[in-house]
Amino acid sequence: MVKFYGYKNNSMEDAMTNHNVDKVVISLYDYTGEALKPWAEAGYTCYAYDIQHDGTVLDWFGSGGCIKYMNADLHQLSTLDAIYDSLWGKEVTFAMAFPVCTDLAVSGAAHFKRKREKNPGFQREAANYAIWCAELFQALDCPYFIENPVSVLSTLWRKPNYSFHPYEYGGYIDPEQAEHPKWPDHIAPMDAYPKKTCLWTGGGFVMPDTSPVEPEAGHSRQHLKLGGKSMKTKNIRSATPRGFAQAVFNSNNSTMQSLLGEYKQRGDNDVCNTCN
Repeated sequence: MVKFYGYKNNSMEDAMTNHNVDKVVISLYDYTGEALKPWAEAGYTCYAYDIQHDGTVLDWFGSGGCIKYMNADLHQLSTLDAIYDSLWGKEVTFAMAFPVCTDLAVSGAAHFKRKREKNPGFQREAANYAIWCAELFQALDCPYFIENPVSVLSTLWRKPNYSFHPYEYGGYIDPEQAEHPKWPDHIAPMDAYPKKTCLWTGGGFVMPDTSPVEPEAGHSRQHLKLGGKSMKTKNIRSATPRGFAQAVFNSNNSTMQSLLGEYKQRGDNDVCNTCN
């Protein structure tokens, strides 16, 4: 198992960039772009779709990769059709989605009765948003995952393929970058917090090996410090764990797996920071 969190020589970086320059990765319901960063750092062209984006922000990485933040109302089926059309003819190599969980997560069960009185079909509508993502990804014919906390999605759609806690992948984070770059007061260093998260996967998705760190005692900082319905609260609680994002990249990036195999055959173990 390789815990790869950064290039150590130019030959590896150059090889990755040359292989990935024409490849695309997409992420739906993605405000932070955190899940896409390992891919962009490896030279991929990445698209983060979310209704909060205005379509003008573009992050460039030294590898030549980028993240384009696209405005998209993903609660409209026509939007997903438009995304598919825009990607026609491109090599989409990976996809992920983080549909809004407000009406699905069992942590909000106390509010379900009131919501059902206002809209009897509110949960079916919310489940459909996740199902639409899966249908788009299947049409794109690429590995994918759809993420949600423990929720009624398991009943309204199907059982998840996997589940994890963020701290189980904290070891994939470079210790020199332990602090969260955006919300260090709310997200524990090294993703050292519990939050059971479920994945619905397909297209040949490979679940990465864990590399756990010791979680902070008690509830997560998000649970202790955040409350209410503000967009900030929702964005922090839904932020993709950095370690898990790196681990998914490691296990599903066929280019890196192939290159690492070549390096290991040559006995060059310096291509990664830590190898088990």
